[in-house]
Amino acid sequence: MVDGFHSIGNRTGSALVLLLSASLLGGAADEPTERVVRLGETMPVTVNGQTRQLRIEPAAPGLVLLTRDYANAAALKMGGMFHIAAMYTVGNERVMASTAVAKFAWGTAKADKRRIGWAARPYARGLDAVIGPAGLDAPVVRFALHAPRPGERTVSLPMAPTGSLFGSWYSLRAEVMVGIEPLQVRFDPHHRRTVANALAGQRIAAALGGRFDGPPVLEEIAFGIERPVRPMTLSRPLGIGPLPLTRLGVRTVPDLNSGGSVAGIKEAGDPDEVVDPADVVVTGKRKKKPRPGTLTLGADQLDRCSSLVFDKARKEIRLTCA
Repeated sequence: MVDGFHSIGNRTGSALVLLLSASLLGGAADEPTERVVRLGETMPVTVNGQTRQLRIEPAAPGLVLLTRDYANAAALKMGGMFHIAAMYTVGNERVMASTAVAKFAWGTAKADKRRIGWAARPYARGLDAVIGPAGLDAPVVRFALHAPRPGERTVSLPMAPTGSLFGSWYSLRAEVMVGIEPLQVRFDPHHRRTVANALAGQRIAAALGGRFDGPPVLEEIAFGIERPVRPMTLSRPLGIGPLPLTRLGVRTVPDLNSGGSVAGIKEAGDPDEVVDPADVVVTGKRKKKPRPGTLTLGADQLDRCSSLVFDKARKEIRLTCA
């Protein structure tokens, strides 16, 4: 998962760094225009006269991200009076994306000027360009994942709060609560496994009786960056909309942005703790809202779903699954 994002602006030697923790939402409309995207499809786009293939991905940032090869072919260069770069974090690694304004066109449509990003690491293997739903003009973006199945139901999840100037460069997420802790949910059908970052795994395990029951394996998250992930089984299911999760992967190394620790997660076969009824638990009010953990739903869960809708006008994400 992309765990964080900064925008870095530079004008006449002065740098401005903004933490962007959310995504741009469209304005409300009575009958919002809907864009339908079929899972895995690519489409031609043209940047400065150079045409390549782009894929719209549910989990991708809203900034159009090109490979370095495509950016070079389109003669993109950072320049002008105001320089803006985007910095994405994945685990404990950072990926810097340069940006520039270029002529951009979808298919055979007329080209308009648009800010484009590119990085040394491609966001997704084998693709020239990607963009997420936050960067599309349509206020409603529907991903047709699979054919409808009997017994499906649709559940609406609140979209994670936003408010930053460059929010459309980030990915759109749902936000739910695990006990009293916030959890942001990304949707990534292009990766096979459902994975929580260390902070989310720590909180899910504490709330729902999670235990590790397997060795770590490396899983690709984004930009080709792999992180060690261990399987965890829950004694009580985690409900994400219509999906009850009883098993997921947990990243074992804390992120730069959110932290967290998996040291307290028990192993399968460990004895249960005996709680003394005489123990006293003291609680108090928090001074500020805690950082949310991040859970990415992969194809192992989303294969059960026919539709994933990002409704930016209503600030909700709708998931239809059997």
